Amino acid sequence: MNIAPNSYSRTRKRLMAAVASLAVVGTAGAAMLATGTAPVLADAVRVEAPQVPSFADVVEHVSPAVVSVKVKAKVQPTADDGSDDQDGFDNLPDNPQLRRFFKEFRGFGDQGGQFGMRRFNHRNHGNGEPRPVAQGSGFFISEDGYLVTNNHVVSEGSDFTVVTNDGKELDAKLIGTDPRTDLAVLKVDGGGKFTYVDFADDSKIRIGDWVVAVGNPFGLGGTVTAGIVSARGRDIGAGPYDDFIQIDASVNRGNSGGPTFNLNGQVIGINTAIFSPSGGSVGIAFDIPASTAKQVVEDLMKNGSVQRGWLGVEIQPVTSDIAESLGLKSEKGALVSSAQDAGPGKKAGITAGDVITQVDGKDVASPKELARVIGAYAPGKSVDVTVWRNGRNETVKVDLGTLPSSDKQASNEDSNKQAAPAKADTLADLGLTVTKSENGKGLVVTDVDPDSDAADRGIQPGDVITSINSNEVNTTDDVSKAMTDAAKSGRKAVLMQITRDDANRFVALPVGKG
Repeated sequence: MNIAPNSYSRTRKRLMAAVASLAVVGTAGAAMLATGTAPVLADAVRVEAPQVPSFADVVEHVSPAVVSVKVKAKVQPTADDGSDDQDGFDNLPDNPQLRRFFKEFRGFGDQGGQFGMRRFNHRNHGNGEPRPVAQGSGFFISEDGYLVTNNHVVSEGSDFTVVTNDGKELDAKLIGTDPRTDLAVLKVDGGGKFTYVDFADDSKIRIGDWVVAVGNPFGLGGTVTAGIVSARGRDIGAGPYDDFIQIDASVNRGNSGGPTFNLNGQVIGINTAIFSPSGGSVGIAFDIPASTAKQVVEDLMKNGSVQRGWLGVEIQPVTSDIAESLGLKSEKGALVSSAQDAGPGKKAGITAGDVITQVDGKDVASPKELARVIGAYAPGKSVDVTVWRNGRNETVKVDLGTLPSSDKQASNEDSNKQAAPAKADTLADLGLTVTKSENGKGLVVTDVDPDSDAADRGIQPGDVITSINSNEVNTTDDVSKAMTDAAKSGRKAVLMQITRDDANRFVALPVGKG
């Protein structure tokens, strides 16, 4: 770009004037500072971020209803001669640091499985006074002082103290416990009226909903954590009524028995277990659903115990292979592996090999659901049980009994653990070597081909094959005939009944291999 000389001169003069003006402004600014006048500064950084949910209102309202539970028990006096032998340390390696570690941390045990409560083992106390053995959490469910906690928190206790959110310590008495669901109810007498919370309708909660857990982790007192519902219907092998809600709110030892709230301040579940390789929270915690807790708590408050209906059968899941072998269209239901001789089910005509598909017209999806449905009925209740038998549905009326105190609900009286004769027969197509049992009932498996379908489905040497498709088998010819009949009827698998350790179970094997 070319600039004429005169234009260049004018431009240069203008630039010089601008520089002079800036110098005047700078001098004036310096004068302003000199006279104490504040300079004009830039604004501080501020970000207009979207507002996230706050749990403060929920916590403010529910916290007074949540308590810490201290449990004491009468501890037997122990001898103290100053040696490690009395402490049970005599089997430890001769390592001073290791012995010191156990001395310093003795008494900090794990009560109730994954949720360990702090234990104390006092020495030199021979007066039989109750000593602290556990700490947990709980919450009031009534104005007059009824509160809920876990059974594993109170199971070893004889004296119970409740510490409220404002620090008051109140004595409580045990009203009742239910080990099968790990629930317990305590009652505080006196202390006025208590703030209490209510159970939510947990059928309405969804995976991803916000939740707030309040409890007493590590004995610290009222602590709040937040997270979401991670999953529903979890079966963690804790008991026959497993149906846990999984949350990712931080839950630790001492949170046992504490509530998990929705944003309306209602209890959706009760903290009872965590999955933790390290012993601390890794974001996987399990809650007893409010629907289960509500029913159990009502029974405990009324009777001090829970009376459940009992069918008297052992059951197992219906797999796709089992469904195929029985001609079922779906894998739903509970397969009866055995019926106890004195049980209500057997008296009503339910037998091994039946698949229970409905109770009082309501579909049964799984063995766990059947256990919950039957357990929800009162003993003596008459129910219609629909079973799939011989390719069609049949309905039998059962008068339910009372669930025994033992967890074992059925047993097989016949023992098939007999020494096998020397001669064995081979079912090559099934990958099994079998021999007749000494009592003539069934075939004892003596060898299993590791590459066979039988091995894949868990059949082991020592198992006794008692029937195939509800037909007794005592010889290899019986097995061959059952396989042939199944193939002729268009079945792709047969249902083989196996006895092991006095317990029955069913295994489906493909017909094409037989």
